[in-house]
Amino acid sequence: MRTDLFHFELPEELIALRPVSPRDSARLLAVDGATGSLRDCSVRNLPYLLEPGDALVFNDTRVIPAELRGIRRRDDAVASVTVNLTERAGDSRWHGFARPAKRLREGDRIGFGGEGDVCLAGRLDATVEARGEGGAVTLAFDLTGPALDEAIARHGAMPLPPYIASKRPAEESDRQDYQTIYAAKEGAVAAPTAGLHFTDALMDALDARRIARHWLTLHVGPGTFLPVKAEDTDDHVMHSETGMIDRATADALNGVKARGGKIVAVGTTAMRLLESAADEEGVLHPFNGATDIFITPGYRFRYVDRMMTNFHLPRSTLFMLVSAFSGLEVMRRAYAHAIAQGYRFYSYGDACLLSPGDERS
Repeated sequence: MRTDLFHFELPEELIALRPVSPRDSARLLAVDGATGSLRDCSVRNLPYLLEPGDALVFNDTRVIPAELRGIRRRDDAVASVTVNLTERAGDSRWHGFARPAKRLREGDRIGFGGEGDVCLAGRLDATVEARGEGGAVTLAFDLTGPALDEAIARHGAMPLPPYIASKRPAEESDRQDYQTIYAAKEGAVAAPTAGLHFTDALMDALDARRIARHWLTLHVGPGTFLPVKAEDTDDHVMHSETGMIDRATADALNGVKARGGKIVAVGTTAMRLLESAADEEGVLHPFNGATDIFITPGYRFRYVDRMMTNFHLPRSTLFMLVSAFSGLEVMRRAYAHAIAQGYRFYSYGDACLLSPGDERS
């Protein structure tokens, strides 16, 4: 499918650089894929847009502060570099992307903080083990295991998406803002952003409405948010991500469907893992491993009945996914409406609640 079909123009001022406060005061556009109707709501209305007996499925991954700023030392020459960690490659090794990449070569040493500390625990030093294209690097850290994790947490900043990071540096407030209130399992280098809208008060309202809550884990990688550069979707290669659904959760969600309740994925990450773990008959199974599922119009959804998600980048795999779910023309009209009404876009922006189209194509 041609990727230019998923292009749209977005005024730069609609890109949210910070979240609204409180989180659940964000706007919510309810989109009915079958009828094409659009309804302007608030995230606080969510319990009343669902039915008792429905189940929300959340991604409980926790974002690590994966942006590291450091000093490269080569003989007497020094240079500032920033590395965004993307994937653990062992107890002491990480893959990442460096900028400016031209300042690094194999064998370089980088100090990421604590250089004035005598105690080793205050330092975070690494060797550039390998370099790849587009700034890709593999770092071998001097620390290993839990000590390395603690040092990264101490010295790292939240890895804000490029469309925010290009406008402002990460701030201390992002450590809380760019994390869901239910984040539990560390491993993501990008937030499951639909979940950023939930507050304790909203959770209480969902409980009162008898909307069930269930949890899965998909450690979000940076490739999820990248625009598709290929001219045809068939030529795009998805990055794989690691996910887990335990048997108790799979059984509980299958029970929800058996009783007539709807499965509501909170975010495209929850959606992709649920669809990866469901079989052709629409039964969810336990899952523990990697998924690189790429959902585009024409995909037959196996499991998810509704989805809550933020507004996504043009030509992104995420906009392709929502277009597959509710219909491309419906989503183009929904995004045009959101732009005209001043909705806030992307990770810190507003949200939409999607129902499927008749043919989901």
